[in-house]
Amino acid sequence: MEIYASGHRRWPDEAKAQAVAETLQPGMTVNDVATRFGIQPNQLSAWRRMAKDGKLVLPADEGAGDEAVFAPLVVCDAGSPAPEAESSAVGRDIRLAVCEVVIQLDADTPAGRIAEIVRALGARA
Repeated sequence: MEIYASGHRRWPDEAKAQAVAETLQPGMTVNDVATRFGIQPNQLSAWRRMAKDGKLVLPADEGAGDEAVFAPLVVCDAGSPAPEAESSAVGRDIRLAVCEVVIQLDADTPAGRIAEIVRALGARA
C-alpha cells in the first residue's frame, strides 16, 4: 500500500483481491473485513463491484487445492463453417462468455489463469 502526502492510500490489486475474497468466506461480512483492513466498508464494496465486473481477479481458493475447475461449454455457430479436420488447436483462441461479458484468450493461456478468470466470472453469475 502506498500512502501519499495528502493521506490518500493506494492499494495494490493483490491486496484488494485478497480483501474481496475474504468477504466471500462463510460467516465473513464486508464490515468485518473492512475493519481488519482499516478501510471504509463502502470502499470494500466498490472493490467487490470491480471483481464482479471482471476488473479485479480474485486469488485462487486455497481450500480448493489442485482440483480442476469446470465450466459449461457452449458451442455455437460463429457464422462461418468450421475448418476441415484440423489436427491441432494451434492458433485457436479460447472464448469465455458469461452474460454480457466475453473474454478472448490465447490458446496457450495456462489452465490456472483460465481457472482464475472463470472463478472471477462465477462471482458475477
